[in-house]
Amino acid sequence: MDKVLKSISYIFHPLIMPLLGVIFYFLKSPIHIPFEIIQAKLVSLFILTVVLPILLYFLLKTLGQVKSIYLETTNERIYPLILNCIVILIVIYRIITPSQIIELYYFFIGILISSMSCLGLAILKFKASIHMTAISGVFMFFVALSIHFSININSTLALVTIIIGAVATSRLHLKAHTSKELIMGLFIGVIPQLILVSYWL
Repeated sequence: MDKVLKSISYIFHPLIMPLLGVIFYFLKSPIHIPFEIIQAKLVSLFILTVVLPILLYFLLKTLGQVKSIYLETTNERIYPLILNCIVILIVIYRIITPSQIIELYYFFIGILISSMSCLGLAILKFKASIHMTAISGVFMFFVALSIHFSININSTLALVTIIIGAVATSRLHLKAHTSKELIMGLFIGVIPQLILVSYWL
């Protein structure tokens, strides 16, 4: 059971959540988008939101700014979150612009707000769960998409709800977070996406 719960934290890592949200959008969107554009967006996002953060993590570890991938202390979280905010800004200005795909644009604006909130709390010595922030933000985006496109994705939403519970259980079992930190992470993920819905729904 220990290995299963530990693997959940890796499988549903915050790094892959933005890309997961974008893939889901392209799969469910009734708007015709040429495959070449979809492919280019996905490759660019994979490089920027997955590969680049991993490389930056190893750079920070080499420089002694972080000790492990778990970012156990609030001080260890500051530089990775700053770099993540910069990466998301690049995505917003270069990859997903409002004139192209407005739904994804505001999805990433929400991610940026959530990341900045986690950064602010880390500076204040509070360690909100980034895992919960990421997965709950994606969940809220899925809910908004189901309303926006009038599609039935109840099974997907049920699955993501189960995943949220599994991630929370995993983080508690590993003693990575307290219940308060998990709940704060949940709200930090959901609220920005919920507020921004009014700009594109």
